[in-house]
Amino acid sequence: MDPKNDSRSKRYSAPSHRLRNIIFAVITVIVLVIGLFAWQAIHNTKGALDKSYAGAGLKKSRDVSDVIKSGRPISILLYGTDTGELGRTYRGRTDSMMLLLINPKTEKTTLISLARDAMVSIVGYENTFPQKLNAAYAYGATATSIKTVESFLNIPIDYYALVNMGGLSNMVNQVGGISVKSPIDFTYSQETAHDYGPNLYRFHKDSTKFEHSDDNGKTWSASRATMDGDAALAFSRMRYDDPNGDYGRQQRQRLVLEGLIKKSANISNLLNDKFMSTISKNVRTDLTFGDMTTMASKYIKAKNNIVTEHMQGVGESYPDAEGNNVSYEVIPQHEKQRVTDLARKALGLQAAKTGLPYGGEVPANLSGIATSLRPAGDNNANETTTPKTTQ
Repeated sequence: MDPKNDSRSKRYSAPSHRLRNIIFAVITVIVLVIGLFAWQAIHNTKGALDKSYAGAGLKKSRDVSDVIKSGRPISILLYGTDTGELGRTYRGRTDSMMLLLINPKTEKTTLISLARDAMVSIVGYENTFPQKLNAAYAYGATATSIKTVESFLNIPIDYYALVNMGGLSNMVNQVGGISVKSPIDFTYSQETAHDYGPNLYRFHKDSTKFEHSDDNGKTWSASRATMDGDAALAFSRMRYDDPNGDYGRQQRQRLVLEGLIKKSANISNLLNDKFMSTISKNVRTDLTFGDMTTMASKYIKAKNNIVTEHMQGVGESYPDAEGNNVSYEVIPQHEKQRVTDLARKALGLQAAKTGLPYGGEVPANLSGIATSLRPAGDNNANETTTPKTTQ
């Protein structure tokens, strides 16, 4: 299916049960956890991991084989899809995007949520501007996603991991559930995407305890402190009642990810046939078995110090070809520079200028529109030359 044949309004309309942002990373990180923290046991799972391998389809911006063998910090672009099984023909959009930066020298892992609605010019498809960052995969698959993120932030992407988010619930269940402290009070039903309906969950601020109701809140279960897969999804999905909107949801999703990483440290919870079968069906990555075993010996301590961040944008709308207003996040250059500085420092790279305002170059006939959509006073909004990446 050609994404050009689908209007932006249709491509970006919210499905009723969409999993957002960091949810997909939970599944991906388990793959990485196996590679990082289970050197001996991983040999028993090589066959399943090999099934998850798929090349990125482009020449990387640096020699990733040398990077990982020498134990230098690495970057992994994590993203998830919302269009069904990984074997499908239509690529679809990526529902969630995140940078995973692992630095074995500082023994720190940095997770940066990327704004899926960030307004960009997709590399190789600049004439379709404006687009959302998560549309890059629909146009050109993994290679285009990597190129666009690299151009947007001026950082190298070493590897990728693509996840079918349908397997998340099983992942959480197979590690015995996770315990997460909620930053806010809220009630949420995945069936209605609101604070009422069947399969209702109630979470409490500054507490790991929650309750469940099957009768729209008339009666509640006893409090529990360990989320199963369904509870974790409910905790991660709620958006509209969060005072911080999508950014608040990203925070809760990062908490889920951290909780799962901690629980996954007990590798005996992970290494079973059913679990590995789920991994092979729901994950695609260009990390090879050899890469993972190298990571196991050189990057293991980075799991003990996890730092989470996100990219903050400014809400903007622009009509699509049919005249329907589409909501975007326009990322100011100073905010992009902050994220670039953070990422490059985490990767042990020299400081450098962030990428073009929209990633790819904007065609001359659309430059006026591009400039008008920048936040007031945004610096370097009129740049047209891609900065040279310093590795």
